[in-house]
Amino acid sequence: MPNSAPGFASRPDYRVDLLRESRRVTVKFGGVTIADSSEALRVEETGHGPVYYLPQKDVRLDLMHPTEHHTRCPYKGEASYWTVEVPGEAGAARRSENAVWAYPSPYDEVSRLAGYYAFYPNRVDSITLN
Repeated sequence: MPNSAPGFASRPDYRVDLLRESRRVTVKFGGVTIADSSEALRVEETGHGPVYYLPQKDVRLDLMHPTEHHTRCPYKGEASYWTVEVPGEAGAARRSENAVWAYPSPYDEVSRLAGYYAFYPNRVDSITLN
């Protein structure tokens, strides 16, 4: 059964381009590398700056906890969110709520996003490209 994005039906000129990122993308939080990939996708969407999505195999899922938060994009589908938690000094953990999102079942037009995770730049310490 088709899973078409309703947004494109009403705005066919809207762009969500999934491009292979040629540079290595590294995400750090609390002094810990939580994602590091040379196989990231760069998503360029109308009206937005680029967003880097990293494949699941390159993300430290052991440092992430799913949350109840969900959003819906008319072009990409329903997003699920995760909180990042890393050990801190003196045993206190450092957390960033809903810092990570993904589209587990994206719409057909962006189906390549399945299995990829994105990070809010203002909820992690750094996202670097090398």
